[in-house]
Amino acid sequence: MRRRVLKEDLRLKKIIKNITLADWTLFLVLLVVSVAGIFITKEALPRGTDVTIEINGEPAYTFPLNVDRTIPVSGPYGDTLIEIKSGRARIREAHCPNRVCVKQGWVSKGVIICLPNKILVFVGSGGGDKSGKEIDAVTG
Repeated sequence: MRRRVLKEDLRLKKIIKNITLADWTLFLVLLVVSVAGIFITKEALPRGTDVTIEINGEPAYTFPLNVDRTIPVSGPYGDTLIEIKSGRARIREAHCPNRVCVKQGWVSKGVIICLPNKILVFVGSGGGDKSGKEIDAVTG
């Protein structure tokens, strides 16, 4: 076992030794482009004005994002509390097994999904219009 680890260490050292300036340059360019892409994508998405709540794939509610409120929505696992406050939305309380939707936190644009309860919370503009959900900053 120890011999195998030593051989792998020698191979890794040989690979690192053979890295050229062009390799490092390519790595740095890709790193900068990746980080810049995160910021460009954030700015390309418009800030939301409405919150649309879908239950079982059907639009159920649409609320303005600038009015603070708490909305109870029933699902198979019980009531889910959706909170709108300060231009953001979140799922405050859910009775699904993992509570991933609650852990997602506040969203000012995008989607919060509670799969077990079949609830989708769209934070964006368009008031329930599906055209805003088909094209995003990535797909163009």
